[in-house]
Amino acid sequence: MKVIGAGFGRTGTRSLQAALDLLGYGPCYHMATVIDQPRRVRQWLEIGEGRPADWDEVFAGFHSAVDWPAASYWRELAGHYPDAKIVLTVRDPAAWYDSVSATIFRSALAEGRPAPLRRRIMRRLVARRAPDFALYPRMARATIMDRVFDGRVGDRAHVLEVFDRHVEQVREALPAERLLVFDVREGWAPLCAFLGVPVPAAPFPQANERSAWWAKRARRRLRLIVLGR
Repeated sequence: MKVIGAGFGRTGTRSLQAALDLLGYGPCYHMATVIDQPRRVRQWLEIGEGRPADWDEVFAGFHSAVDWPAASYWRELAGHYPDAKIVLTVRDPAAWYDSVSATIFRSALAEGRPAPLRRRIMRRLVARRAPDFALYPRMARATIMDRVFDGRVGDRAHVLEVFDRHVEQVREALPAERLLVFDVREGWAPLCAFLGVPVPAAPFPQANERSAWWAKRARRRLRLIVLGR
C-alpha cells in the first residue's frame, strides 16, 4: 500500500481515486470497490463489528485506498503500512454536509420513516438476489455512521464538529512529510509534488458529481437484481 486516503466520503475521493490510478498508484480501493464486489461488504461488516482485521487480505492487489470505509480506519492503516503516504482530502464543511446528507447519509437519515413501496420492493429484491449486498446498510452503520459519527448523522452541528476534529486529528498524528492536506480543486500540482511524480498532460479527474452518484446508484440496483452481483 503506497497511498492511503484519510478524507471522508464526498470530499473528492472518487476524483482522487481516478488521479491515483492515472499516476500509477492503482488499482485504488474505494467504497465503489465494495459496491462492485459485494463479497467485500461482509468482510467490512466483520471488521466493523469487532473482528480482527487482516489488512493485507482486505487490500490484496491494491496499491492505494481512499474513501470510506478505509478512511474510517486511517489510523490503523497508517500504522500497518508505515511507508504509505497519507492524503487527507478536504472541502468546505458546510458544502460537504449538504452533499453527504443528500447522498451517502440519505438512507440513514430516512430511518424511522416509512419507506415508499417502490423502495421496499427494491430492497426485498436486492436481499433475495444479492444477500451479501443486502448487508450494506448494516456495514455502513458499523464502519461509518456509528464508528465515525456516533450514529448522529442527522445532527448537523455534531457531524460538522466531527469533520473539523477529524482534520485536526490527522494533522496532529502524522509528520508533515507524510501527509498532504488536499482540496481536489487544486489539481495535479500539489498531489504530484507530494508523491514525487511528473504532472500528467491529462486534466485532473472530476468524478462523482451528485447527479452522477444517483444515476450510478440506480444502475447498480438494477444490476444486483438482474445479475445477483
